[in-house]
Amino acid sequence: MKHIVHEEHKLGFFEKYLTLWVIVCIGTGILLGRTFPQVAVTLDKLSFYQVSIPIAICLFFMMYPIMVKIDFAEVIKAGKTPKPVMLTLFVNWFIKPFTMLGIATLFLGVLFKGWLPGTELLKDGSQVELYRSYISGCILLGIAPCTAMVLVWGHLSKGNDGHTLVMVAINSLTMLFLYAPLGSWLLGVNKMPMPWQTIVLSVIVYVGLPLLLGYNSRKYIIRKRGMKWFEERFLHYLTPVSIGALLVTLILLFSFKGDLIVKQPQVIFLIAIPLFIQTCLIFFVAYFMAKLLKLPYRDAAPSALIGASNHFEVAIATSAMLFGLSSGASLATVVGVLIEVPVMLMLVKVCLRTKGWFKP
Repeated sequence: MKHIVHEEHKLGFFEKYLTLWVIVCIGTGILLGRTFPQVAVTLDKLSFYQVSIPIAICLFFMMYPIMVKIDFAEVIKAGKTPKPVMLTLFVNWFIKPFTMLGIATLFLGVLFKGWLPGTELLKDGSQVELYRSYISGCILLGIAPCTAMVLVWGHLSKGNDGHTLVMVAINSLTMLFLYAPLGSWLLGVNKMPMPWQTIVLSVIVYVGLPLLLGYNSRKYIIRKRGMKWFEERFLHYLTPVSIGALLVTLILLFSFKGDLIVKQPQVIFLIAIPLFIQTCLIFFVAYFMAKLLKLPYRDAAPSALIGASNHFEVAIATSAMLFGLSSGASLATVVGVLIEVPVMLMLVKVCLRTKGWFKP
């Protein structure tokens, strides 16, 4: 367990400036889309059963570095302290998806609806109102609990790294079974056309496959080269790969959305508002529930931070597969990436300043 904690002691160079890199990718993508409009379109046409091959490659390299770090043997130890684990699962799957649907619908479907005009053509040829597409992207974020950078947030808040690690493993496993049916149902509530088989395939391709390969390659490498080589060499060179693949995906995505962003830059801001409110709401709900359960601070902080953060890699992958890179849903998931680091760093500071609320 200590080897993972050591690897995530602090924000790395890519992670620390993730918001800046996302902004750079937005600019690069817009420039690419306006200068060479056929490049991204041509790449997106390289698909197999509606799965974009270039995007699938990028998204695999987003997910694999995350999965290979996980030591699933730690999941067994979670039974010794079930309360923080049950709290996190309850918040992630019984509260967060529904508050996200409600908040996104209120803001994007009611309050901001007049500023989000128009329709878009989806991959299946159907037309939907743009605001519904943005809400769908928010939903896909809301049902994807974080399994990567939450290791950083937990450590920076001086929380229980063991609990955070256990929840990373459990979240990865529960997503295999809950993401598809819950996503299908909530997207249906939002009246978005949603082939159930497609979302199952997306979870298998973007969660199941990296999880399986990560688990097996981790065991093989440690057995052949030892834990020290795995920690100091393999993970060291692998860590920037996930962020790099994410940034390449964002360039492709924004090469599609360039005209919309240039003509309606307020769209990014409007989508960010409900995502910010949702993140803060879920954090404080989980934080106060942890206090009611009389959890120590070291368990309360990571429980709240895990609930607040999102697995934006899976959300981007699913939206790209379901609705296409050029969809409003994909744009909404990218706004989630844009605000993730600054908002989570703010909540880490909230944790550190409220340690006194909890008994030792």
